[in-house]
Amino acid sequence: MVSFSPLRRRGQPPPIDPGTVLNAIASAVICVDAGNRVQMVNAAGEQLFESTSAHLRGVPLTDLIPEYNPIYGLIDMARMNHSTFSEYGVVLDTPRTGQRTITVRVSPLTEYENWVAISLHELSMALKIGQRMNNRDAARSVTAMAALLAHEVKNPLSGIRGAAQLLESGMPEEDRQLLRLIIDETDRIVALVDRMEVFSDNRPLEREAVNIHRVLEHVRMVAENGFAKHVRFVESYDPSLPPVLGNRDQLIQVLLNLVKNAAEACPSHGAEIVLSTAYQHGLRLRVPGGSVTDLPLVISVRDNGEDGIPEDLKGNLFDPFVSTKPKGSGLGLPLAAKIINDHGGIIEFDSLPGRTVFSIILPMAKGMTASTPW
Repeated sequence: MVSFSPLRRRGQPPPIDPGTVLNAIASAVICVDAGNRVQMVNAAGEQLFESTSAHLRGVPLTDLIPEYNPIYGLIDMARMNHSTFSEYGVVLDTPRTGQRTITVRVSPLTEYENWVAISLHELSMALKIGQRMNNRDAARSVTAMAALLAHEVKNPLSGIRGAAQLLESGMPEEDRQLLRLIIDETDRIVALVDRMEVFSDNRPLEREAVNIHRVLEHVRMVAENGFAKHVRFVESYDPSLPPVLGNRDQLIQVLLNLVKNAAEACPSHGAEIVLSTAYQHGLRLRVPGGSVTDLPLVISVRDNGEDGIPEDLKGNLFDPFVSTKPKGSGLGLPLAAKIINDHGGIIEFDSLPGRTVFSIILPMAKGMTASTPW
């Protein structure tokens, strides 16, 4: 028997392939059969669950989504009522996906008995973009604070210290201890202001093509031979990654800070830090003035710290003097935010107990070759 394709007018495009349409959808879509086994996953679903459609086909849905999740209630209602049901603000929290807040839409497939299509739309994307911009704003606020401290605080402190030194020579020993305390505390504040002054450095950043893998290799060697001797490092690099447009020394400073924080957060036994690089399409950042920057390069530092970042600190983590460490100054992450901001990039994080990831998203050096090849 010979089959013929439908006639179409000259110049008319061919019939649309449903699979092509599904793969073009930004939301993850999963189709499951009557036994809740996966039968189809689109491209966004593959990315969400970090696997291929061929590998996921036939897998029980409970392998991907915990059975206590509200999604299963929506599936039951869709089957029972032969209608579409949606729910907003569903939390999806799995080792594959991390913690995400999503909108779930479940629709029955009328041609297949008890089959349903599940659409997962991540609500947190807009929140992440907002957080990214907040991090950039935090970097700018620290810069303004640093300039104020440098000009308005150091001069009076110098006068206080000088007066205390003059008084010290004519005082009895018991009073000298108090004056020495004043001098020591003054020196401590001056040292803190000196650290802040780096934020007010507004000189144009000298950037070139940088092989980020060489930078990561240097950071790993420094860490392994110093503060992270107890940590097992795992490297997951994309060897085809093009060079970063950046300043090598400043990128080393940022990554050393992130790796040091990760090492301190790791458990004493079984400590692990994963260093990874990846290329992502589609992320563009509109900067002041209206220009748009493509940010395709992602560098991540992931640790297995048991506690993660406390919820009450997540919204202000890049603000000055905010720290998860009892003796931390709270300046390391604001400085990292400033440096990445100067690079025209973004720094963000995702954290839950047992898994914290800091990601740096940077522009590539177009048409340039790194001086140190991979």
